[in-house]
Amino acid sequence: MKGADIIVESLKKEKVEYMFGYPGGVVIPIFHALHNAPFKFILTRHEQGAVHAADGYARASGRVGVVIATSGPGATNCVTGIATAHLDSVPLVVFTGQVKREQIGNDAFQEVDSTGITRPITKHNYLVQDIADLSRIIKEAFYIASTGRPGPVLIDVPVDISNGEHRFSYPDTVNIRSYKPVYEGHQGQIRKACHLIETAKRPVIYAGGGVVISNASQELREFVKKTGIPVTTTLLGLGVYPETDPLALEMLGMHGTYYANHAVNESDVLIAVGARFDDRVTGKIAEFIPNAKVIHIDIDPASVSKTVKVDVPIVGDCKYVLAEMNKQIKAPEISAWIEEISVMKRDHPLTYEKNNGTSIKPQYVVEEIYRQTNGEAIICTEVGQNQMWAAQFYKYTEPRTFISSGGLGTMGYGFPAAIGAQLARPDRRVIDIAGDGSIQMNIQELIVAVQHRLPVLIAILNNGFLGMVRQWQQLFWEKRYSHTCIDFAPDFVKLAEAYGAAGFRIEKNEEVAPALRQALDITDRPIILDFRVSREENVYPMVPAGQSFKEIIMRELLA
Repeated sequence: MKGADIIVESLKKEKVEYMFGYPGGVVIPIFHALHNAPFKFILTRHEQGAVHAADGYARASGRVGVVIATSGPGATNCVTGIATAHLDSVPLVVFTGQVKREQIGNDAFQEVDSTGITRPITKHNYLVQDIADLSRIIKEAFYIASTGRPGPVLIDVPVDISNGEHRFSYPDTVNIRSYKPVYEGHQGQIRKACHLIETAKRPVIYAGGGVVISNASQELREFVKKTGIPVTTTLLGLGVYPETDPLALEMLGMHGTYYANHAVNESDVLIAVGARFDDRVTGKIAEFIPNAKVIHIDIDPASVSKTVKVDVPIVGDCKYVLAEMNKQIKAPEISAWIEEISVMKRDHPLTYEKNNGTSIKPQYVVEEIYRQTNGEAIICTEVGQNQMWAAQFYKYTEPRTFISSGGLGTMGYGFPAAIGAQLARPDRRVIDIAGDGSIQMNIQELIVAVQHRLPVLIAILNNGFLGMVRQWQQLFWEKRYSHTCIDFAPDFVKLAEAYGAAGFRIEKNEEVAPALRQALDITDRPIILDFRVSREENVYPMVPAGQSFKEIIMRELLA
C-alpha cells in the first residue's frame, strides 16, 4: 500500500469524521488518496483557517481535530493555529507535507524545518523517515494528542514517504515508555484536601478549562451540591458550572466580576480544578490570595506550583479526582461567607450604562443574543472587547458552549472555529461574536460556510476601532489612539452578499432583537449582522495588567 493510502487507512481506524486543510505540491499523493476517503474533507481558504476550524471542531465535540497542509508556506501558515491549540490544550493532529528525504536541508523549493519551527508549540512532533513507522506514528499522534493534558501533534511527511510502498498494519495499542499520564489522584492527598475544605471558613472553587477537557462538569456540580462552596471559572472554564445558579461567581481575573475577584482574594482555601493560574487571573502574584491555602487538581504535573505555591497538590484527571472527593467530602460551615458574597453580588453587579438614545451598547447586543437563543447557542469569539463582553453578558450553563482563544489571544480565531463547531454540533446554533477588526483576519472562510450551507451567525460589534487596544490607550497611554482607528472598513452587508451569505446592518436599539430573530430564522447559509455600537465603550471591571485586585477599575468609580 502507498504511504498516502496508509495515512487514509489510519485515519479511518481513528474514526475521523472531518479533515480540514489545503492542498499543495508535495501533498498531492495524499490528496489523491483522500479523494475516495469515507470522511468529509473541508477545504478552507487558508491554512490558518483550517487549523482554527479543526480546533473549534475539537473543542465543541471533544474529539481530535485533523488538519493537512503542504510544505513550506502551507506549514508556516499553520503555526498560529497550532500555537493557539497548544496554549489552550486542544487535541489536534496536523499533517504537513515535506520535500523528499534526500532534499531535506538543501533549501529545496518550499522546504522549511516544520518540526523545528513547531517544536515549542506542539505537545510532540514527528518527521517520518521510514515508511515502516508511518502507521505507528499516526497511532501515537492521536494517543498523545488526546490523552493526559491534550495538545497538538504534528506529523511531517516527506513526499517520497507518501509515494513509497509498505504493508499496512495498524497497532491496537500504544506503549510509550516516557509518556504515562496519571489519571487517579493520590489517596493521601485527596484526604488532605477534603480535611482542609471541611475546616475552611471562606473557601472558593476556581475551575478552568481542564474541567471541560476531562468532561468533569457533572462531578464538579455534585461537589458544589455536597459542599455549598461558590464557584468561579476562568475564561475557558465558562459553562462548567451554570452561571444562572446562586453559587456561581462567573468569570474571575482582569475582566472578571467584582465578586469573583473579591471572593478569591479573600478566601482561606482556594480549590483550583483544571486551571493554571495564568497572569490574567492572578495579576500581581505577590498580592494574589494572601491568606489562602491552595489545593490544585491538575493532570499536568508541570503546571502545579509553577506560578502559585500549592499546599495540597493532586496530580490527576479532574473527573477521577472529583469523583473520589465526592465520596469523602463533608460540607464546611460557611453560611457567613455565603452571606458576604451575596452582599458583594448585590452591591457590585456586572452592569453597564444603558443606552442614551444615540447608539447601541455592545453589552446589550450580547444580552439580546442570550435572550433570543434562550441561552442554548454555542458562542465562539474573536479576541478583544468582543470576547470579554461575550464572556460577561451571555450566561453559560453547559460546557463546550463557549469557544475562544484564551492563552494566545488570536485575532481571527472565532469565525473559522465557529465553522468547525457548527460541523461538530449541527444540533446547535453557533454564533461568532466578533469585532470589526478581528473578523477581517479570516473573512475568506465565509465561502466555506456558504459552500457547506452552515448557518453560522456572525455578530460584529462594529465600533470602528481595534477596541481593546484603544481602551488601553485611553486609560494608560494619554488617549493617543495610534493606529487603532479603522474607519476604513468594508461594507459588511455587501461583503456578505458577495460571498452568497445574508447580511444586515443594525444602527438602532429597537432593531437589535428583530434583526436577531430574522437571522436565526435563516438556516441554510451564514449571516453577518453588522451592529453599529458605541465607539468608545469600555470593558469593565478591569484589573490593570500586572496589578492586584486592589487596583480594580470599576465603571461607577469613573463616573
